[in-house]
Amino acid sequence: MKKLFLIFICFISFKVSATHIVGGEMIYDDLGSGNYKITLKIYRDCSVTAPFDGLPGSGSGPAWLTVYDALNNLVGVFDIGAPVITVVPPAINNPCILTPNHICVEQGIYTYNLNLPPKTGGYYLIYQRCCRNNTILNIVTPGGVGSTYYTHIPGPEIVASNNSPRFTNLPPIFVCNGLKFTFNHSAIDPDGDQLVYSICSPFQGLDGCCPTLLTGPNTTGPQCQSPPASCPSEAPPPPYAPILFLSPYSSGYPIASNPAFSINPTTGVLVGTPNMNGQWVFGICVQEFRNNQLINTHYRDFQINVVTCSVTVLSVIQDQPSKCMGNTFNFNNQSVGGTEFNWDFGDLSTNGDTSHVVHPNYTYTDTGSFVVTLIANPGKPCADTSQKTFYVYPPLDISFPPNLKQCFRSNAFNFSVTGVYLPQTTFNWNFSSAASPSTSTLQNPANITYTNAGKYYVKLIAKQLSCIDSFIDTIRIVGRPVAKINNLPTSLCNPATVAFSNGSSCDLPLSYFWQFSNGNTSTLFEPTQIFSPPGVYGVTLTAITTSLCIDSNAVSVTNVTVNPSPYAGFTFSPQITTIFDPEITINNAASNDVISWNYAFGDGATSGFPYEKHIYETYGDYTITQYVTNNFGCSNTISQVVKILPEFRFWVPNAFTPDESRLNDVFLPIVIGVEEYIFEIYDRWGEKIFKTTDTKKGWNGTFKGQPCKQDIYVWRITFLNVVSQKDEVHYGHVTLMTNL
Repeated sequence: MKKLFLIFICFISFKVSATHIVGGEMIYDDLGSGNYKITLKIYRDCSVTAPFDGLPGSGSGPAWLTVYDALNNLVGVFDIGAPVITVVPPAINNPCILTPNHICVEQGIYTYNLNLPPKTGGYYLIYQRCCRNNTILNIVTPGGVGSTYYTHIPGPEIVASNNSPRFTNLPPIFVCNGLKFTFNHSAIDPDGDQLVYSICSPFQGLDGCCPTLLTGPNTTGPQCQSPPASCPSEAPPPPYAPILFLSPYSSGYPIASNPAFSINPTTGVLVGTPNMNGQWVFGICVQEFRNNQLINTHYRDFQINVVTCSVTVLSVIQDQPSKCMGNTFNFNNQSVGGTEFNWDFGDLSTNGDTSHVVHPNYTYTDTGSFVVTLIANPGKPCADTSQKTFYVYPPLDISFPPNLKQCFRSNAFNFSVTGVYLPQTTFNWNFSSAASPSTSTLQNPANITYTNAGKYYVKLIAKQLSCIDSFIDTIRIVGRPVAKINNLPTSLCNPATVAFSNGSSCDLPLSYFWQFSNGNTSTLFEPTQIFSPPGVYGVTLTAITTSLCIDSNAVSVTNVTVNPSPYAGFTFSPQITTIFDPEITINNAASNDVISWNYAFGDGATSGFPYEKHIYETYGDYTITQYVTNNFGCSNTISQVVKILPEFRFWVPNAFTPDESRLNDVFLPIVIGVEEYIFEIYDRWGEKIFKTTDTKKGWNGTFKGQPCKQDIYVWRITFLNVVSQKDEVHYGHVTLMTNL
């Protein structure tokens, strides 16, 4: 075994671009005695400045190859040197398409000899890098997604010796938007192993923070928002995460195309018609079988550019509208740039199935499929050929007459096929799971019944030779009326006024008939009914249809209970009194079934006792209301008015002693039964020293916070006498005595 190149971890800060890798693959050749020639092919976009890894003096750092055994034990990390760089030709091998001059891809080929002695499970060889082009359309955050290119050398328990398959052609770097693309993606295998091709997902690799191994973290740029403390010194062992495709794309549908790209698993021929410009990432897998045993899978990861091409000549045959349209065809030539045309209609029964007409007609003498060939500009330097398969079968165009709606009761539908078809045509009916039977293969099935009302789709499929036609229509089954009384309370209080809610339904107009157990009836949609006296009542609602499907449905409720209501009643005395004697005594006179009482006295006060005394603070007419409830929750109220009459009293003292003895400290007139009250005090010089409009507020013998001297003061009082309803003005004198 050659001496392994052991790597000491020394992180060097390289300024590397994160957007230049467009693909790659890794192959190996068994040289014997455990020696292998490793070939790594990397493709880069010429339009960016980031060079290939391993170029001396470029600042890009070495190209590192990581090797593991089958148990994920690290064998070593190897500097595989500098690549041999060539430009990938953009030719599409079609002289009628002008090659775009703005696309450039370089191929860097690394070769490295490595000694790996035979070992159970074999070895994994890995190269990782970041990053892909920001402009890729089919993956998530492409500018920060790296690549992994790896291969597996199987152990001696699988095969004694193995060499990788290798693709015959360089990967295509561009295809034309809207044009069918066919590419030979086949490979050859030195060992003659069986190869199986598929479209698969490329793998993720390093990221924008650590674009290469054995380097310091990239702390600048949008591709690394959270730089790690250090970058890895070797690639991790498999498995590797596939790239995340952006919906609606996937590993099986990696590019916008119609028809979608597909690859022949046996020949490796890739076919598809792209329909959106841009850059797209592909993966092609080649499975390697020997003696029906899978021994390895080879991966090619590459980027395709879809561009608008300048086409000088393009042969195009319009698609056949239908497989079953008879044996005479009017071919529509949709070619571009051609002036002369050769048609071959693929009829092997004759040599006269050719034409040079731009839009020819041809009648086939037999049924089947025929490959039609159109050559635009035959024999000229820029010619184009296209082929399309046409199917020649008798016309097939089936339907069935519409069915009128039927009533659910005794419904039965008959169906019959109409249209153009051959006697040997087979039919398949689907009436839905609600039908009995739900399917039929008869041409004209009858007596199809449905177990539920509603609208149903009926589908007819006809098969004639290789042709299939279908027809879908709907049928309607009218349901029976459904009578429904919404949310009817079953416990009410006498007298019970009920506004009935009608929840009936039907596909047809309805009329209604209500019957109440008190003998009343109604034809209204939602009637109102009064139930009295107490007892148990019932109601029946009948919903009736009188058009198309004459039918009815009834619903009854028999437990509408009307409970007795209590009687409110009370007496009070006196019924008329004055403000001098404003106490009222209330005696309960409600019915004996009352269990709770409440009085509202009209002045904001309430009470929950059946017997009560209440004192009013001002005169007026007050409404006393009694609320009573019995044990059924039924209630009743009654109200009566008590009159509190006003009284008039007016008396003014003639002296007071504000000495804080709490005896005659305040000069306060006695005033009862007045409104618009104004009380004022003046000194002997006529200055107003006190004023109030509150009959309960007197003068304390001060002015502006200071005690007044002993003297005689004048008072003036005005008010409206509520008894006489006259305005009155009164004057007088008061003596302020200081007891000094």
